Amino acid sequence: MTFVARKLGFYVVALWAALTLNFLIPRLMPGNPVDQLVSKLAQKGQVTPATRHAIELLLGADTSSPLWQQYVDYLRQLAHGDLGVSVSYFPAPVTQVISQTLPWTVGLIGLSTIISFVLGVGLGTLAGWRRGSWLDNLIPVTTMFQSVPYFWLALVLLYVFGSMWQLFPLNGGYDVYTTSPGWNLPFIGSVIYYGTLPALTIVLSSVGGWMLGMRNMMVSTLSEDFIVTAEAKGLRRGRIMRTYAARNAVLPSIAGFAISLGFVVAGSIVTEAVFSYPGVGSALLSAVNSSDYALMQGIFLVITLSVLGANLLVDLLYSVIDPRTRARG
Repeated sequence: MTFVARKLGFYVVALWAALTLNFLIPRLMPGNPVDQLVSKLAQKGQVTPATRHAIELLLGADTSSPLWQQYVDYLRQLAHGDLGVSVSYFPAPVTQVISQTLPWTVGLIGLSTIISFVLGVGLGTLAGWRRGSWLDNLIPVTTMFQSVPYFWLALVLLYVFGSMWQLFPLNGGYDVYTTSPGWNLPFIGSVIYYGTLPALTIVLSSVGGWMLGMRNMMVSTLSEDFIVTAEAKGLRRGRIMRTYAARNAVLPSIAGFAISLGFVVAGSIVTEAVFSYPGVGSALLSAVNSSDYALMQGIFLVITLSVLGANLLVDLLYSVIDPRTRARG
């Protein structure tokens, strides 16, 4: 219990620090969301000083009050679940924008990350167990995809499979003409069809790193004394590989996987921009271009909570997989 309480205390402090940075960083950036919205409204008529002040209060960008007062108001709004109103999607509240875009990103980036991890760790285990095999020699090819620029790989796949062979659509999240959002087979099938090419881009660019890391850890683990002892006892090779070698070699990969899962909600801005995918990454890009403080803070808050939650979960899981960490803690 002491170990868990100490971990929880650390993450509470980390959350407070992240919330403070989340408040300060957008206000240090150039631009003003109030000016963005006022310029839009000015096209329809004159905007009075009273109207501008009301817009500042609405967007949480009231620069007339001291910074500490803005910070207190910001924390009070968070406690009530009020993330403000988005400028780029005005007059939609930030919570509505995030709730509409988050499922798209979690579905695409989350599933792609899990597939990449499982595939990479599984193939890396076999490559490290059978050094010098064709699978082991395939690793430089897979890492090549990780080394190329991410947007370039996306554009190449989009050109080959979307434009030249026309196997997949060029953009969007689903067919807006023949399907309507909902839990129905045509819509789900359309989402899977439209998300296949972006998912393939993510898997190809990340599976090589998981393979290489797991393969190197397997090679290092196989030289340990407990592996030699297990072989001397005559245990089956499959059991040695899974229970003794892979279980210990996968520990660093699990930590990296937790961080990857935490950043799933951030989306892949490049992927979503190239494929015009309606996820959190596209919303974040729109927020930055519009100096949308409220939306940026809301998205950063979700990212912060997901990263801290994923790391806390893996810290606790790590202590179960490797009790030595709990003993040292």
